[in-house]
Amino acid sequence: MYTQAMSVGPQDAAAKVKSPEDVAREAAFEARIDAGDFIEAKDWMPEHYRKTLVRQISQHAHSEIVGMLPEGNWISRAPTLKRKAILLAKVQDEGGHGLYLYSAAETLGTSRDQMLDALHSGKAKYSSIFNYPTTSWADIGVVGWLVDGAAIMNQVPLCRCSYAPYARAMIRVCREESFHQRQGYESLLVMMREGNAAQKSMVQDAVNRWWWPSLMMFGPADKDSPNSEQSIRWGIKRITNDQLRQKFVDATVPQAELLGITLPDPDLKWNEARGEYDFGAIDWAEFWRVVGGDGPCNRERLAARVKAWDDGAWVREAALAHARKQTIKKEQAA
Repeated sequence: MYTQAMSVGPQDAAAKVKSPEDVAREAAFEARIDAGDFIEAKDWMPEHYRKTLVRQISQHAHSEIVGMLPEGNWISRAPTLKRKAILLAKVQDEGGHGLYLYSAAETLGTSRDQMLDALHSGKAKYSSIFNYPTTSWADIGVVGWLVDGAAIMNQVPLCRCSYAPYARAMIRVCREESFHQRQGYESLLVMMREGNAAQKSMVQDAVNRWWWPSLMMFGPADKDSPNSEQSIRWGIKRITNDQLRQKFVDATVPQAELLGITLPDPDLKWNEARGEYDFGAIDWAEFWRVVGGDGPCNRERLAARVKAWDDGAWVREAALAHARKQTIKKEQAA
């Protein structure tokens, strides 16, 4: 035992020693998970469960906030007042989603400042999809259809996440995301049915560029996803990355056919025996490159968020000063 403990280091060895109380708490926690109970913020939970949730929820929140950037870029260039109003509402919704999620993560004992510092320093990640540029108006429709469609596929199971504050936040998020997906698809349907040849070509070009990054949104293949198995065991996730990706492909192909566009995958075909679509190999080298910070817009997106934080410093300072004054007034009145 002494030799084994020394081989892993004194800190690791200490971490493996659990008191009878800790063992009992873990057993009770696992029993609640197995029974399908929700875990509330004040309930005891293993530290790894807490850290996993902080990582996932904060990454989700960062994705909502960074995701405002590629669409906000088109608010002033929307082709009609109707489209401008829709896009404004959608970007506002995304900001709200980020706030819900930051609030959920804060219940786990981490502050919003800590989460944002991790984002701005590059320690925390956000969805790789938002590191791609929106180069035409058709991109906005395709983002609504494919990107929000993939997000919904990912997020609906999170409404049953074992951590109750996260699950509750996701109910409203999913309802609003469903409108975003419909809005995107409707705008593409108008362009494909009423648009000219150039507009239809614009839609096809956007689909060609966004299809594969959308499939990457579900995360790495199950065999390369180190956290998925434990997250599913704890009820944080309900469906694996590969299963969600397959469900997305199966749901999206008929929609593409209705639009009259071609998905950029020569290997895409219906598999009668399996009752689902086969699809081609994903370029995982590109996925990891973008996740690692070398995507088309990684530096631009992060710089925009850091600038927004720095530019808003005076607002935060003024709000804190006002709060301090109010506290002093209450204390003096008492």
